[in-house]
Amino acid sequence: MESEPEVLVTKIVSPSTARNFFLSTTFFQNGCFIVITEGQPRIGAVSIAISASNKISTAKVIPSKYDSIFISTVAEKVSSMINGISLVSLHSKTQLQLDDMKAIMEEVMNTVSSKRYEKQ
Repeated sequence: MESEPEVLVTKIVSPSTARNFFLSTTFFQNGCFIVITEGQPRIGAVSIAISASNKISTAKVIPSKYDSIFISTVAEKVSSMINGISLVSLHSKTQLQLDDMKAIMEEVMNTVSSKRYEKQ
């Protein structure tokens, strides 16, 4: 039986800066699409990573003005966790602070981990 991809949306509030982000995650059989946006839903910088036979390949599809290393890191981490393709988009109004990155990464890891265990 085929099923439609499920979209999970979570609100993230950074503890020190009080910036609001929305995490939208869509899981597929062979990967996931993650959209992180501040304010209105927008597609921002995009990185893609694929994990195959313990090797991760990453590419920037749309480069980021501020946080390209962070986006690539998220894509690589998720790709290795799910052993598949991870497409990550990030739109932020200004450069992310360390606390913003920690809050976002924590929520992404929680979402991906819970979905992984749900499949088993």
